[in-house]
Amino acid sequence: MAGGVDLVVIGADGGPDRAFGGAGLAPDGARLLAEVLPGMCFDTGAAGCRVTAAAPDADANAMLTAVRDAAQHPGRWLVVCLVGQLAADPRGRRLALVTGGSTPDNAYRRGLAWDWVVSAMVHGDQEEALLLVDAVADRDTWTALERGGEDSAGELLNYSRVPLWGRIGRYAPGRRGRDAVLPGGEGSFSRALTTVLRQGVPGAPAAVSPLDLQPAVAALTDGGESAGSSGAPGARLLVPPQGGRLLMRNRAAVRGALAGLSLSEELLAVLWRESAPTEPPSA
Repeated sequence: MAGGVDLVVIGADGGPDRAFGGAGLAPDGARLLAEVLPGMCFDTGAAGCRVTAAAPDADANAMLTAVRDAAQHPGRWLVVCLVGQLAADPRGRRLALVTGGSTPDNAYRRGLAWDWVVSAMVHGDQEEALLLVDAVADRDTWTALERGGEDSAGELLNYSRVPLWGRIGRYAPGRRGRDAVLPGGEGSFSRALTTVLRQGVPGAPAAVSPLDLQPAVAALTDGGESAGSSGAPGARLLVPPQGGRLLMRNRAAVRGALAGLSLSEELLAVLWRESAPTEPPSA
């Protein structure tokens, strides 16, 4: 499978702590991505896609091992999906995906560090890499992401060697977070992407890039503004760059081609042949 796709899907359940309720539906989003993405890779299909899905309650070491192992496979693409809630270190310089059993005091230390994931992807044996993100951030983490300058958490969203695609939304723990868009829930990136891949984009070619899919995905994603834009009160959409060679199947193009065929007459002929007697009627 040297020419295929390695797909790593991580949907981290933050556990019962109320502060990490934003990750409550993360396993659902991860399951959707693991189910839909493999068959949508245009020139490999499901047979050419190696899928690794980390357990929702796995620790950071197990999740990082899944990424590193996949990165060691020679191939064309490495696609990693991170679904869950993000936490920043006290100085707001680093990010981590919250893992099960975390508390507000240790979430960053025991979580899956963002820079570990990116480092593993950069040093992988694939020709191209893409990081899909469906996450939320509490107030302090959101502030760290909004802060500019070198060595800030926000700089991690602009790392050129590992392109990003997805959504990061704000999350307020407790009652105030009940109406938030949760990763894996309605209005989330993982839901929007899988819906678009299943339905396709009318008018687009049979093979489409992530950037071609972005407008349709954004239309189904709640509260998004492009990363780097001003006035994004609830979420930031991470737009994939131009120039990548990863192509996805456009099911709408296939349906459009079939719609031009006279299938009804053909089906009637088949049904007629199947129902017709095999022997001539006796005189």
